[in-house]
Amino acid sequence: MYENELKALKKAGRYRERKLFDDTLQDMASNDYLGLSSNKKQFKKAVKLVGEYETLTSKASMLVNGYHPIHRIFELTMAEYNGFEEGLVVGSGFLANMALIEALVRKGDMLFMDEEYHASGVMAAQLLGERVVTFAHNDVEDLKAKLATYPAARQIIAVEGVYSMGGDLCKKEIFELAEQAKALLIVDEAHSAGVLGLKLMGIFEYYGIQITPRHIKMGTLGKAYGSYGAYILASKEIIAFLVNRAKPIIYSTAPSVFDTALALVNIEHIRKKAATYTKKILERQMAARNDTGMVCHSLIVPIEMPSNEHALFVQKGLMAQGYLVGAIRQPTVKTPIIRLILNTSVPTQKIRHALALIQHNAVQ
Repeated sequence: MYENELKALKKAGRYRERKLFDDTLQDMASNDYLGLSSNKKQFKKAVKLVGEYETLTSKASMLVNGYHPIHRIFELTMAEYNGFEEGLVVGSGFLANMALIEALVRKGDMLFMDEEYHASGVMAAQLLGERVVTFAHNDVEDLKAKLATYPAARQIIAVEGVYSMGGDLCKKEIFELAEQAKALLIVDEAHSAGVLGLKLMGIFEYYGIQITPRHIKMGTLGKAYGSYGAYILASKEIIAFLVNRAKPIIYSTAPSVFDTALALVNIEHIRKKAATYTKKILERQMAARNDTGMVCHSLIVPIEMPSNEHALFVQKGLMAQGYLVGAIRQPTVKTPIIRLILNTSVPTQKIRHALALIQHNAVQ
């Protein structure tokens, strides 16, 4: 029924498949930044925590009776650690972005979204019609001009702390501009929480930004936190509004109790080991900078490829050497890249070897 469409994808080198990769490969492809996906000690802690309760799973939506004490403990912990009034646990990062953007942008409001914002936010924005303005990636002057051009009852800006494909940080000037404009600021910290800041709390900590009622932080429990799910942090008023109006929260089964518990014990672990992880992160960033000339502020290293086919060729070659990296193609990115993650659980010398192999084969 979709034979022609699938043929076209294969011809363009854009066909995708689910694969079971060899578990012995050095993982520089996933977003498991701190290597917690294989930490059995933390896993057992989460099992023990969930086992202290009679109810072990999510039974319904959070507004029926799926809301679990572990959900609440997690929300309070995240809000306290990040300096926000209130927290809200959500089923996934995709749902969190859908919830925020679809619910918060009301009639008379305007949303200003970075052109490289995550696909989940872009999908949600498509529901808003003319209430959305896209600004050039990380371009403070373009955003400033568009804020002036499109006045609204509420102006809402959506950015990412670390952009998932390029690995670049949202400019601090955008935070400052949002404050000057009295705009709400949504910051997707999926790739910056657990990576940036001395306590690894993310870009707000990294820039030393004082949290205000106009700040909204969301992020995933996956990636650095080694679990699955998401969270939203904001003022009590905004969280209460989302609970009442955000469809992905109202009409979804409550997030997994175990995954929330695993994220909770992992966050506590990261805070205790922050100095150790920060040292490992800096070592890998400096190695990548010395070997590629690229300044890495995150743990994402993108290396451009001449074509989709070449990206797949390089990925396959690295697998033969024992390394797994990401081959990212259109439409996810404009230009195909090999995306290497400076995973703190992978020895620095192996990361350097993988980078050397990629660069050697980048244009051949």
